[in-house]
Amino acid sequence: MSETTVEYNTDELLHTDGTIRARVHSIETFGSVDGPGIRFIVFLKGCAMRCRYCHNPDTWEPQSDQLMTANELLAQAVRYKSYWGKNGGITVSGGESLLQIDFLIDFFRKAKAQGINTCLDTSAQPFRRNGTFFAKFEELMRYTDLLLFDIKHIDSAEHKKLTGWPNENILDCARYLSDINKPIWIRHVLVPTITDKDEYLYQLRAFIETLNNVEKIEVLPYHSLGVYKWENLNIPYTLKDIPEPTPESVKHAEQILKGEA
Repeated sequence: MSETTVEYNTDELLHTDGTIRARVHSIETFGSVDGPGIRFIVFLKGCAMRCRYCHNPDTWEPQSDQLMTANELLAQAVRYKSYWGKNGGITVSGGESLLQIDFLIDFFRKAKAQGINTCLDTSAQPFRRNGTFFAKFEELMRYTDLLLFDIKHIDSAEHKKLTGWPNENILDCARYLSDINKPIWIRHVLVPTITDKDEYLYQLRAFIETLNNVEKIEVLPYHSLGVYKWENLNIPYTLKDIPEPTPESVKHAEQILKGEA
């Protein structure tokens, strides 16, 4: 996919009331790991990256039988508001949620109008500081409380091997978010032999230390629970021989990234 086709919103997604409908993959009503508190999570369809360990390859293609407006999703979400507590709210994930940025602006703007905490889970692959995308991104940030920011690999060449894309624009997005002081949680998947080398972890730590908006760092252990989805889609899975990281290696990575080693 080229950068000129980074956004999936097209005229057929317009609702009769003129609002953009989202291509929805699935919804989780009581999420507890994608942002603070209990959260209503919307998983969107479409992603340009092809992460070799992706556990949701069924979200890659943008086509969806479930098209929903912001109003429809909000009406569903607020049914669970009493369970969210002080810190909970709405998270939009993917796929890559920024590919549906027009919907996100509408959804988060309406959520904030109702006093709902908004969280965006993204790998920032579509990010660029030019054109209409950047203007839309600036607007979206006005309605976004927190970003779960996935850094797949700190080395751009290795990032491309792992995901199909380099990472310069992704790291630039992190810098921009730091410049505007938008809170983020850094997420990093620990994949043995690929992202668990100390040299890469220290490079990532050095980059994180240049940011002033990081509230939390999460090391996510690689797992192969989604391999069956690759098989169902007839997509070759290239990490079959990679073991899951040990608890000790995860703790080691956490200590490095948090500046404790």
